[in-house]
Amino acid sequence: MISQIERRLARLGLPVAVSLWDGTTATPQAEAKIRVTLNSPSAVTSLANPSLGRIAKAYVEGQIDIEGDIRETIQIGEKLVSDNSTTRYVKRSKLFNWWRHTRPADRKSIQHHYDAGNEFYELWLDRNRVYSCAYFKEAADSLDLAQEQKLDHICRKLQLKPGESFLDIGCGWGALIIWAVRNYGVKAVGITLSVEQHELATQRIKELGLEDRCEARLMDYRDVPQYEIYDKIASVGMFEHVGKRNLPVYFGKIRDLLKPGGVVLNQGITTNSLMDGALGSDIGKFVNEYVFPGGELVHVSRVVREMAEQGLETWDAESLRPHYANTLWHWVSRLEANTTRAVELVGEKRYRVWRIYMAGSAHAFDRGWISIFQILGAKPLKDGSMPYPLTRAHVYAED
Repeated sequence: MISQIERRLARLGLPVAVSLWDGTTATPQAEAKIRVTLNSPSAVTSLANPSLGRIAKAYVEGQIDIEGDIRETIQIGEKLVSDNSTTRYVKRSKLFNWWRHTRPADRKSIQHHYDAGNEFYELWLDRNRVYSCAYFKEAADSLDLAQEQKLDHICRKLQLKPGESFLDIGCGWGALIIWAVRNYGVKAVGITLSVEQHELATQRIKELGLEDRCEARLMDYRDVPQYEIYDKIASVGMFEHVGKRNLPVYFGKIRDLLKPGGVVLNQGITTNSLMDGALGSDIGKFVNEYVFPGGELVHVSRVVREMAEQGLETWDAESLRPHYANTLWHWVSRLEANTTRAVELVGEKRYRVWRIYMAGSAHAFDRGWISIFQILGAKPLKDGSMPYPLTRAHVYAED
């Protein structure tokens, strides 16, 4: 198999050097940009018949080590598996979807992903600890600035006003509800299934003296009381966890909680597959096993359709695809800058999961395999009218 790897690398002209577990170099290259070390004979199969998911799994499990720039590593990896298409989407079976996204399953999935420790996320997130796509007005914007611009972009689209009630579904560490209360004078409630997110969000609200206007709850969106009606609702980076079969429940719940004349902003990752399938080359399989158990992506057209079927009319849709690629590369750089501490906090394996997952996701956004949209939905008044501006000038007005 070593000779098979050598022939493949030579045929593709890839600048990769491969070292073996005994210290010898199987494919020496003076101009190699990436060095891959196979730590045992069993690791050979990950390169002999490669897919991006298999390579990522071998890296995470310590079967191989990779030295070199992570961005170049991902680009070379795509060329290496060029015969194993990354743009072919794998359709999951109905049986596979049936048992997922119950309340206990969703709670377990969310806690698996988000309860890695607040200090770990602090190493690479911005100062407000926003774990979702930022909004760059300039490519050179800092991550801190871009995330605050995103928070404000959402508030402007929702036209938040003093005294309004605002619900954030999937509030994370509380950045959006705190921003909305402090800058727009609303009364806000945020919900999350992550214990650690809830604890820190509650602590931050208390430290800022906002307890009378701002609340974080440890709660499933399906359990928000029906009698609580909100002027405005946001859901950012949340509906990827909902599951396809639960989208009617999810958007129906939002409709029930939203007052007539109110608006909701849903920001979420979408697949560019019209079949709503997982990414090929075993990428979807890797993400489901190591990162987002139970996560499912749908095409943006499905989002618009599901909202419409629940009585939420689409008033605005904006793609943030280049923004998320930029956000993720920021996160990767910040994580790598704190490698030693990250490994101390979560261990080598989990560090590798996050490094390869975020770099791979950044590449996927750069390549257009996946996208992300902010969709503004409206719940019209009984006569069909909507108290919303005729233009988007309020979103882009100067401060």
